[in-house]
Amino acid sequence: MAENTSEVIAGAAVLAAAIGFLVYAGQTAGFSGGGGSYPLTASFRSVEGISVGTDVRLAGVRVGSVTSLTLNPETFFADATISVLEGIALPDDSALLISSEGLLGGNFVELVPGGSLDNLAPGAEIEDTQGSVSLISLLMKFVGGGGDDAETGSGG
Repeated sequence: MAENTSEVIAGAAVLAAAIGFLVYAGQTAGFSGGGGSYPLTASFRSVEGISVGTDVRLAGVRVGSVTSLTLNPETFFADATISVLEGIALPDDSALLISSEGLLGGNFVELVPGGSLDNLAPGAEIEDTQGSVSLISLLMKFVGGGGDDAETGSGG
């Protein structure tokens, strides 16, 4: 009888830990029931490195996520829709950048608030955007540009 009681207590502890983990994982992933969000749109030259579900951060804090990415056949830009938490009022001259967590880290979308007194309405477009920068392209420019400068600079 004592063995059954201890097994029930151990099982209950494991079940409570699993439920706690699921609640924590849901809140971390943004599935918490509290608070709503509103959509904003933007167009990027390149959205390389991000996808639907990518974090949207403001001052390093997750405030939303990317909800859709589509190619605009008229402009050949990538149209992105993001959702931002309800209590965050962004100035209408805010910028949206695709940033990297480091050389080996993933990418995220960064909101940079502007200084305007007017705020973006739900569904508004953020016009100031900066797409992702390809590390390979930067290295090729550096290597290619460095060789040209060395050849023209030696001149003697």
